[in-house]
Amino acid sequence: METLRHWWTLTVDAWPDLQESGIETIQMTLWSGLWTLLGGLLLGVLLYLTSTSGPRPSRIVNFPLGTIVNIGRSAPFVILMVAIVPFTKLVAGTTLGTTAAIVPLSVAAIPFFARIVENALLEVPPGLTEAARSMGATTVGLIGRVILPEATPGLIRGFTVTVVTIVAYSAMAGTIGGGGLGDLAFRDGYQRFQTEYMILPLVLLVIGVQIIQFIGDRSAKILDRR
Repeated sequence: METLRHWWTLTVDAWPDLQESGIETIQMTLWSGLWTLLGGLLLGVLLYLTSTSGPRPSRIVNFPLGTIVNIGRSAPFVILMVAIVPFTKLVAGTTLGTTAAIVPLSVAAIPFFARIVENALLEVPPGLTEAARSMGATTVGLIGRVILPEATPGLIRGFTVTVVTIVAYSAMAGTIGGGGLGDLAFRDGYQRFQTEYMILPLVLLVIGVQIIQFIGDRSAKILDRR
């Protein structure tokens, strides 16, 4: 009982910092998620279209595009974040804080999601695409009216995984000046030896991930027409 009372007191005292850092993490996740959705979807569709199994096979386009995506996926986030500092400053005008962290978060997550999009589109039964093309569907119509609607549940599940990854990346970004709950845990928890500032941000991150996963799974189930 005394332990619970002690942690409750610590939580109340730390709440203003937790609230501010939590809002920063939400901002990073939302903005990075938006850019990832737009960029990753476009890149994934291009990879699908130009793949050997796609409607418009083109090795000239697919190979370099796939190579860039693979490089982006394989680069450790912390190293990537440091490596693109000049680009981050060019885009955000600064290399520190929440706004700056959105740039490397998006750069890291876009190729990750693009490959998920490509795989989800490739899983659409070939019979559907052949039927649509036999009825005179254009490439744009095929993607917009057949492929994407059919692959929507898989895309939602893949985007959910990507957003969870962005949350994890945002905590890592906090250790090198990115702000958010990761910054709070590292600065006030690890460096100042305040255990509560390490445990409480972790609890909030776990709760946030559970909420994101629930929403993603529920949405995919509702939109699954199979």
